[in-house]
Amino acid sequence: MKKLFKNYKQIVIGSLIGAVIGYLYYYFIGCSSGTCAITSNPYISTIYIAILGGLVASMFNKKSKNEV
Repeated sequence: MKKLFKNYKQIVIGSLIGAVIGYLYYYFIGCSSGTCAITSNPYISTIYIAILGGLVASMFNKKSKNEV
């Protein structure tokens, strides 16, 4: 379990930061009319930006020479 968390720590942290940013985006900027697909719902906004945060964090994940 420790090895699994160690391998994906950067992605998990990126997802958590993305989730916070997604909720803050909904709270301060979100769509008040309800017609915006992503920003009108706090759950969708939080999950969507969390996934994007994980993807961005995974771009910077360094692999050692022994890993394929």
